[in-house]
Amino acid sequence: MAGWPPFQIRPSIGGAGNKVKSILRLFRLLFVLTLFLVGGLALWGYFTLQSALDQPLQVELVQNLDVPSGSSPARIFSRLEQDGILHSSEWLRRYWQWQKPDAVLQVGEYVMEPGMTAEDLLQRLANAEVLQRSVTLVEGWTFKQVRDQLSRAERLQQTLDPDWSMEKVMDELGLKGVHAEGQFFPDTYQYTFGMSDRDILLRAYERMQHVLEEAWASRAENLPIKTPYEALILASIIERETGVPHERDEIAGVFTRRLQIGMRLQTDPTVIYGMGDDYEGRIRLRHLREPTAYNTYTIDGLPPTPIAMPGREALIAAVTPKKGSSLYFVAKGDGSHVFSNSLQEHNQAVRRFQIEQRAADYRSSPAPADQTEEAEQ
Repeated sequence: MAGWPPFQIRPSIGGAGNKVKSILRLFRLLFVLTLFLVGGLALWGYFTLQSALDQPLQVELVQNLDVPSGSSPARIFSRLEQDGILHSSEWLRRYWQWQKPDAVLQVGEYVMEPGMTAEDLLQRLANAEVLQRSVTLVEGWTFKQVRDQLSRAERLQQTLDPDWSMEKVMDELGLKGVHAEGQFFPDTYQYTFGMSDRDILLRAYERMQHVLEEAWASRAENLPIKTPYEALILASIIERETGVPHERDEIAGVFTRRLQIGMRLQTDPTVIYGMGDDYEGRIRLRHLREPTAYNTYTIDGLPPTPIAMPGREALIAAVTPKKGSSLYFVAKGDGSHVFSNSLQEHNQAVRRFQIEQRAADYRSSPAPADQTEEAEQ
């Protein structure tokens, strides 16, 4: 029939469509199952990790965790597990790798306390909250007393042989040719696990050089001392002469005027230092007459080296002495002194405070921690 389109047979798509729908349903199902699986694993991992972080440390008393140089978190956690302080450390190692992949553990001691969790400990490790210890070097101490103190400091590594001489110690510190006495600043120094006696001494030496430089820069004019080292020597004598802070500049004034007029210092602490181990707590007349390099009753000017560690105030007093006319002073027996302008006044003060009113606890200057001093002048 003309004009009619040819007859066409269209293929049925019903069967293929059903297959596509089935595949899509399968994909959706697999996707949902995957989501459930991933979600389940994530929840399991979260709760497992949280359980690991929340586990309490098995410590009944406060104790310290040592982290030496070169320690890795994995090694530290494994050690804690082996010691029974942690029940499990695997997830803690993974947590550290995720959170701190490039972190390096700070060497030191970390405090572990009853009631702490693994997460608390990790936080301390991450923040480098190492235990700080301290050692105090006291004004007026000798180098020998400094070394004794460092040898007793808890967990401070001892690298300097106690039998070494002053010269050998200074050589080991890289300070060859520097006399050790008086060169270390008295203060309280913080240290952590892994630090040594050498570290403390070098810090104290650098601090003394800095404080001495500052004091010397502020010195008064026309002083009889010409170098910072002479100021250090004089300051050490001032430090040993009085336990009363406000007297330092006045005692410095006496010594300054004596040096200016060529009068001997005649100060007992230098005699004691020169006696060394022979000093037994009392100076007698024969000791004042016995010549040593440090006996300022027999030598002119300053002794060759400091006799102790001066503090900042003694250094400042040495370079900014109090003006006046006094040339003498005598100890009252309580650590303070009476100052006199003339020898006659001084002799009267000596009679009053050293003969007539001599107390049982008399002392002419601050005594070292392991000594008592009772001077006869």
